[in-house]
Amino acid sequence: MSGQAVAEIRSLDRGYSREIRALLFQTYRHDATFAWVFEAERSGYEQRVLATVRQRVKQHFLQDLPALGLLLDDRLVGVALIAPPQRRLGVTESWAWRMRMVIDTGLDCTRRYLEYHDAVMACVPTDAVHVLPMLGLHSDFEGAHFAGQLLAAVHDWCAVDEHSDGVVLDTGNPHYLDFYQQNGYQQLGEIAVGPVLEHVFMHPSPQLVERMVAEA
Repeated sequence: MSGQAVAEIRSLDRGYSREIRALLFQTYRHDATFAWVFEAERSGYEQRVLATVRQRVKQHFLQDLPALGLLLDDRLVGVALIAPPQRRLGVTESWAWRMRMVIDTGLDCTRRYLEYHDAVMACVPTDAVHVLPMLGLHSDFEGAHFAGQLLAAVHDWCAVDEHSDGVVLDTGNPHYLDFYQQNGYQQLGEIAVGPVLEHVFMHPSPQLVERMVAEA
């Protein structure tokens, strides 16, 4: 049924915070990178993931950063948090956010999270990119159809910024690698996040592609 459905793309505000948090929690509670960063083997793991998602979403909207949602019959089934080039480091550089993270997840988990974030950003060749700090799709809609629709909407939204070189995301799930490459992503690098090999990808903007062709 849903395989051929076309969901609606909608710009989200903080009024969707509850739905966004629930969707991202379901996505990241099973993420191998989060499992290492937030010590899945230790009691309270799900609470630490939930607190991290809550604080990240809260800070995202406090800073008026954009988010795109994928809705099917008014149900939020996918979400992408977007950090524009000129403001993409603001969340993790906030001391208030860091203090809340330490209180909610502990000093070691906060340190691991910041090291992971910094390692991803070190792979990015330019400041002129949009970054997707969190990306989630409901488990009932994980096929390439809906994921591709959400990514295409993100690419179109970010391409409006004529100064953007593209979109950057990362994943530690090897099952997603072919999908991202088939959707135009190029690997920038790999980083070790504990035992997890995290892949950093970039989807070049139309402006960057035009410049590269002109310079070839």
